[in-house]
Amino acid sequence: MASRSFWKGYLKLSLVTCPVAMMPATSEEEKVRFRTLNGKTGNPVVSRYVDAVTGKAVNEDDEVKGYPRGENDYVMLEDEEIEAVALESTRTIDIETFVPRETIAWIWYDTPHYLVPNDTVGEEAFSVIREAMAATGTVGISRLVLYRRERAVMLEPRGKGIVLWTLRYGDEVRNEKDYFSGLGKAKPEARALSLVKALIKERTKKWDPKMADDPVQDRLLDIIAAKKKGRKRPAKRKAPPPTAGNVVNIMDALRRSIKAEGKGK
Repeated sequence: MASRSFWKGYLKLSLVTCPVAMMPATSEEEKVRFRTLNGKTGNPVVSRYVDAVTGKAVNEDDEVKGYPRGENDYVMLEDEEIEAVALESTRTIDIETFVPRETIAWIWYDTPHYLVPNDTVGEEAFSVIREAMAATGTVGISRLVLYRRERAVMLEPRGKGIVLWTLRYGDEVRNEKDYFSGLGKAKPEARALSLVKALIKERTKKWDPKMADDPVQDRLLDIIAAKKKGRKRPAKRKAPPPTAGNVVNIMDALRRSIKAEGKGK
């Protein structure tokens, strides 16, 4: 079932504007969630803010944001001061820049959303913007307030709709050169490369969403169902035995792997 829109506003390109609605492209509603209980009474427990020095509970009206500038020293900001630096309009996706689709690396992608026209009158303007991006191989870049924060967003044409990705902030993305630049420059042996390619070919399948299933979730649901019926919880799954140490000869290991793949068919 399609989820309801959680954001409504306008998509704008120069003088072209159309009403749009946005829905999250992913959901965690089906995830197993737990409440923390008092083990002695079975009652739910509640969390509350406590002053780290006095140990006394803090009233909600007294809570403010603080930025550390030293040990036990903070610059305090009121909610109004934080809200004042946000965008003036939180309901308009104003596309001011377009960039080639392939120039934005995957690591910048954060959270996907589906963007659709919100009435029949705006469908033509929406489709023109979408098709123009698809024809030019570009994506739109804009800024929007989502989840109480101003975010850079990317608009990507997808089928008859548009996928809006929130983008990570610049200080969140680490440079891959800091991790990969020190790796060895030795090229793999041709025979080993050929064997790995053969192994990849043996294991290549079409993508299936079941490949991303959560087995822990399924086992948790089994335990919960058993407890509801008064049965004992299922036996704990044993961890697989540890594998052998470092591979001494990669060629022998690859040949054994391919031989095992052939037997498994």
